[in-house]
Amino acid sequence: MGINGRDERIPGAGREGAKSRFLGVLGAAALVAVVAGSAGSLGLLLRAGRRTPRVLLLLFVLWVLSPFTALAWANLASKRWSGVTRATLYGVMLVLTVGSLAIYGVVVLGPPRAKPAVVFLLVPLAAWLVTTIAVSIAALASRRLSRRGA
Repeated sequence: MGINGRDERIPGAGREGAKSRFLGVLGAAALVAVVAGSAGSLGLLLRAGRRTPRVLLLLFVLWVLSPFTALAWANLASKRWSGVTRATLYGVMLVLTVGSLAIYGVVVLGPPRAKPAVVFLLVPLAAWLVTTIAVSIAALASRRLSRRGA
């Protein structure tokens, strides 16, 4: 209530605060998921690569962790991005983490496979592609929406 007895709240201010809180919670969950996903993926890779030469295993480690590292970096860089783009990034972070762990888990813990290395090559590649495409589309859509609103 204001001095004149009227409700002087700013219209839409509650919605913006709720969106900001939602993005904050979603971002925190996505960051926790990426850290857990990278640790889980590393563990599953090391289990699958017990007999792999060390140099090759190191290259696999770098490749498997690269999408998670990029997502964590993007999370830091996203503070100045639009809400739509950040929400897309956070969704991609959650989906790719769960998807990667599920695929790696099936390969490592499921029935023996002849060449599990292919999966550890293709999943990070797919993660890079999905991240690049989804975040780029969200950024373009957000830019168009902001131009229409201006």
